Amino acid sequence: MKIYHLKQTQVLPITLQQAWDFFSTPKNLERITPDNMKFKVIYISGGEKTYAGQIIRYKLTLFPGVILNWMTEITHVNEPTMFVDEQRFGPYALWHHQHHFREVAGGVEMTDELNYAIPFGFLGRFANWIFVGREVNAIFEHRYKALERFFINDKNIK
Repeated sequence: MKIYHLKQTQVLPITLQQAWDFFSTPKNLERITPDNMKFKVIYISGGEKTYAGQIIRYKLTLFPGVILNWMTEITHVNEPTMFVDEQRFGPYALWHHQHHFREVAGGVEMTDELNYAIPFGFLGRFANWIFVGREVNAIFEHRYKALERFFINDKNIK
């Protein structure tokens, strides 16, 4: 199984607590995911704040007419500096997404580190090459821009 890696870092002009409050609220993922994915959180266990063991279920549209169900578990939490979500059921053979936050001059450095794998061996590698890898990168580029708009341009800090 080939494992792919993506790492993205962004500095936001907010406090560590503001970063934690926003990113540890699963519903906020809908706000920073591309609209064309029709990403919807449909279930959050144990309340609205992230904790180790929390289960989150989503629905999203991969292509018009292709709707996916996805379930992740929050496996590690070290408030307010990091948490990890891992896929339990969904489109990937592996999805391990680390979220790190640290105070820096001018705000908080947020780092997303993702390791993922596609099922189906050679076909999965080919799918990653022609589509999935680009889509994953596009999602994280969209998130980067959405967070800039939300926290920098609009000063719409929650």
